[in-house]
Amino acid sequence: MKTSHISHDDTTPATPTAEHMTGADECMAMAQKPHNLDRRAFLRVSALAGGGLAFGLYFKNATASAAESQANSSEHAEEEAIAAVDTDARAEFSPSVFIHITPDNKITLVAKNPEVGQGVKTSLPMLIAEELDVDFDKITVVQGDLDERYNRQQAGGSTSIPSNYDPLRRAGATARAMLIAAAAKTWSVPESECATANATVTHAASKRSLTYGQLTAAAAKLPPPDLKKVALKNPEDFKLIGKRITGVDNKDLVAGRPLFGIDIRQPGMKFAVIIKCPVLGGKVKTANLDAAKKLPGVRDAYILEAKGGVDGILSSVVIVADSTWEAFSARDQLETSGAITWDEGKAVSQSSAGFARQALALSKQTAASITANDGDVTGALAKSAKVVEAAYAYPFISHAQLEPQNCTALFKDGKLILWAPTQTPANARDLSNRVTGIPKENITVHIIRAGGGFGRRLTNDPCAEAAVIAQRMPGAPVQLIWNRADDMLHDFYRPGGFHFLKAGLDDKGKVTAWRNHFVTYGFNSTQRPLSAGGLDENEFPSRFIPNYYLEQSIMSCSMPTGALRAPTSNAVAWVVNSFIDELAAAAGRDPVKLHLELLGEPRSVPPRNGRGAGYDVARMRRTLELAVEKSGWASKWGKLPRGQGIGVGLHYCHGGYSAQVAEVTVSKDGKLKVNKVTVAIDVGQIVNLNGAESQIQGSVLDGLGAAWHQEMPFEGGRAQSENYDSYPILTMSEVPPEVDIHYLPPIGERPTGLGEPAYPPALPAVCSAIFNATGIRIRELPFSKTKLAWA
Repeated sequence: MKTSHISHDDTTPATPTAEHMTGADECMAMAQKPHNLDRRAFLRVSALAGGGLAFGLYFKNATASAAESQANSSEHAEEEAIAAVDTDARAEFSPSVFIHITPDNKITLVAKNPEVGQGVKTSLPMLIAEELDVDFDKITVVQGDLDERYNRQQAGGSTSIPSNYDPLRRAGATARAMLIAAAAKTWSVPESECATANATVTHAASKRSLTYGQLTAAAAKLPPPDLKKVALKNPEDFKLIGKRITGVDNKDLVAGRPLFGIDIRQPGMKFAVIIKCPVLGGKVKTANLDAAKKLPGVRDAYILEAKGGVDGILSSVVIVADSTWEAFSARDQLETSGAITWDEGKAVSQSSAGFARQALALSKQTAASITANDGDVTGALAKSAKVVEAAYAYPFISHAQLEPQNCTALFKDGKLILWAPTQTPANARDLSNRVTGIPKENITVHIIRAGGGFGRRLTNDPCAEAAVIAQRMPGAPVQLIWNRADDMLHDFYRPGGFHFLKAGLDDKGKVTAWRNHFVTYGFNSTQRPLSAGGLDENEFPSRFIPNYYLEQSIMSCSMPTGALRAPTSNAVAWVVNSFIDELAAAAGRDPVKLHLELLGEPRSVPPRNGRGAGYDVARMRRTLELAVEKSGWASKWGKLPRGQGIGVGLHYCHGGYSAQVAEVTVSKDGKLKVNKVTVAIDVGQIVNLNGAESQIQGSVLDGLGAAWHQEMPFEGGRAQSENYDSYPILTMSEVPPEVDIHYLPPIGERPTGLGEPAYPPALPAVCSAIFNATGIRIRELPFSKTKLAWA
């Protein structure tokens, strides 16, 4: 795949961005505000045995609730940050500190958040290195374990960069300030005359210099400075931030070296598999395990009772063996022999086809609840020159991450150690405590790189399973490995949904009214949607159309759901943008002009009732206008031959504004080729351009793959796809040869999310381009179900 160029607006200096939940919901709430150092934060400087120096920015009571943390951050801010010196000498580097400098000038930086392919193992240390003034290729980066002194450690909601941007930079700047102070004291010169570069302090007037390593002993004796008075660099002085830095694990990844959870090996390790009912929520009825226990290498086989809730341990059968091959072989014999019988439960009556029929029936009835009601939609529709109606539907989809779920656990002397490829290590510890009873302080979580997450590893059911299996085998490390079918059949799926839309247009093609009856999955008793299945009252075009009505009906559902990359937005953006494109076609208008008309003049649009995020119309307009300009929209829309099309999508989520223009060719027999996707994105300050490019390209391909192929159908309460053969993902031949990425200049904006904002617009852009090429409107995903042949 070619990226033709990645550029900034030529009129502005190139200082380019960045990258939800108790997962998801908690992270989303926290992502909208900068995470300043608060009264819980303090600096710790440790003198190491041998003369080294370690710096850490710690957070007291880091397990406080998200709401409390946010309140403290906003109310007390940095002026209440306290500085303290830890005088305990340490003989070696401890991962409870961010920076470690040895006398021979070897510098190690800690990446505190989980790495799931989003690049934070590189970009977070970059923030420290920038302010510390060290060359990135001269440092060592290590993955930090779960430690409450790091504060929140998670990978979700595109929060890693925005929540750590100031604290990590300040940690680096403070260490640099202390090293300068040590040099100035050594030379008896003013600190203002000293400068730093390449891990060295210099005094130009006397032509003297000392490496950071040479200054560690002296710096360790100094009191740390007041954190709020430590100056941070101006963006124009950045040497690392906004530049291209190669991922710290890239060489190991290319060489196939062990990096992932599934690669963990410990002396005397055993291997476990877990068999669950293929019908969601089913339980073990009977299991004849005697034969399994006699098979080669099998050490144990038993029934595991449900514990810890739907995201914990389900009723299942466990087999533990000396090798993965022996565990998998025993599993196969157990399953094929019919040795296990299941109580399939109530979900056996549920199916995708049944839900679709129920949704259609609900759409013709009075909705269960009203989410938003502005103006007089009924009256406005009655007065409209034209009324457009359409029904859109999208399916459940699986995360389908490449590395199957796994976790390695060791229970010994009353303590539990987890080697966990998780997005939320603190939640992994807490859930393990809940199912085992082992005190949290006796649980260690080693954060291991994950082979993809996309939101699935926000939920830590494999960690809970590994913990209880290890607890039954004290002293022996146990690696639990799911197979691909386990992953597909027992996912926390992105929920499907149904939108029954009606909008009014005046005689000039302006949208005068918008009504959406949203039918989703949830709990009839509470009328609450399943996780990631809701539709927010602030979702565009809410607040942008004077007559706007959003109503909601719930279908009771047993399928477990959860966040998937750009949760909710990943489907809703397709519906909203596609219907806007449909309205533009009905009015005979350019969809870009209709989008701009709906957005209106540049302004700040506050959220309803003070809940959620505000909307900066100027940033959204600039993003759309840049994508339109760079794609050559004006010379192509309405001017391409039949079979060629261009389409646009734009969306705001996770703090980021993104617009995309897709160009496609559809042959008469319906074969689709996506030729190019132009992306414009505004997410504030870019940290690592390499990481940013990878994130955006990955988002575009994820969105295209979801729109084109992905669907998890259910029949009899059972997911119908167990592997990639029946759950196709995007192939290399379907990848657009060109993804052209353009960043809006940060214009003083802090970094916001980048891992998710570029995903949602890809779906509507391609679907609208297909309509532009063929006249065929995509109202159901995946669009592989729609015949694209045209005459």
